[in-house]
Amino acid sequence: MPVLLKSNQGKTMKLHEYQSKTIFSRYGIPIPKGRVAATADEAKQIAEELGGRVVIKSQVLVGGRGKAGGVKVARDADEAAELAGQILAMSIKGLPVRKVLVDEAAAIATEIYFSITNDRAAKKPVMIASAAGGVDIEEVAATTPEKIIKVHIDPLLGLRDYQSRDIAASIDLPRELWRDFSKIASGLWQAYKETDAELAEINPLVITKDNKLVALDGKMLIDDNSLFRHPDLAEIRDVDEEAPAETEARRYGLSFIKLDGNIGCMVNGAGLAMTSMDIVKLFGGEPANFLDIGGGAGSDKVAAAMRIILSDPAVKAVLFNIFGGITRCDEVARGILVAMDEVKPKVPMVVRLVGTNAEEGRKLLENANMITAETLADAAQKAVAAAKG
Repeated sequence: MPVLLKSNQGKTMKLHEYQSKTIFSRYGIPIPKGRVAATADEAKQIAEELGGRVVIKSQVLVGGRGKAGGVKVARDADEAAELAGQILAMSIKGLPVRKVLVDEAAAIATEIYFSITNDRAAKKPVMIASAAGGVDIEEVAATTPEKIIKVHIDPLLGLRDYQSRDIAASIDLPRELWRDFSKIASGLWQAYKETDAELAEINPLVITKDNKLVALDGKMLIDDNSLFRHPDLAEIRDVDEEAPAETEARRYGLSFIKLDGNIGCMVNGAGLAMTSMDIVKLFGGEPANFLDIGGGAGSDKVAAAMRIILSDPAVKAVLFNIFGGITRCDEVARGILVAMDEVKPKVPMVVRLVGTNAEEGRKLLENANMITAETLADAAQKAVAAAKG
């Protein structure tokens, strides 16, 4: 089976809930009153300001916070401090909780799922809604797909009023809330479009017991490639929540995605990288990463790429597949030698160099104790065998 890369891996910047809801608020979407706290004392102070019951929510860039015990309701400020202290001492799926969001507790009557994302098949954005909100929407889609409402948005025309009304009717929203829902839908569309988001999600959008619509939770994924247009968003990236390898790759301008296999891959060109991983899979191997060094990569960039690959303890072999065009094979070879001198790799490495200065590159690597290959199929087979030991 070909390797599939999820759209929210590697090429997107995740925003915390509090960051997403702050953006939603700018576009007229109602959110609960609340602030972020980094200590239990700060949480207590915020709870005192809000008065009454509050919700303490861990701010980590992973799902399943509630199931992991990272979301709790406090009856008063003292309990808020106690619960915040507990949550701030937690790690959720390997990520330490460094801050919590203290929100006023809402009296919930109904929960709705509401989002906009990219539909690659349709080549346009799609607005998704479901009356089954507050739960895992993938599970709802798998078990009761009829509960998922989808409306595609023409990117030239934008969201039309009738589309918002159609969604409101389809999820059986009370008629008196249609106007407010349309304003939220318009705000979500504007937030999605103007931030170059790949996902803008409210889960849940609740109807409170006093019959108001409020976005209780928020999630946004921003296209990494658009951040040059959004320096304000680039500034709020939480690098502490990212894998160190991804942070290092971005520093060198490398396209890197961590996968679950044991064969590290360094390739120039996204298409060739995907093909290389598919061939590795074909011969029974599992790629440990997607890594495209791009065109014209110098030895310093290649050395950085190799360090990133070898920093993964799961890697048992490394496959280099370089087609020299703009990227010169001798430059890649020099980068490999620099990285080998720095890192002192203990795993077998298979290299295939074809194209510009390939012969010079091979000569440089003659004494580097590397396994060479003439074709991609040969290289993949040798890498799979090397990984198995």
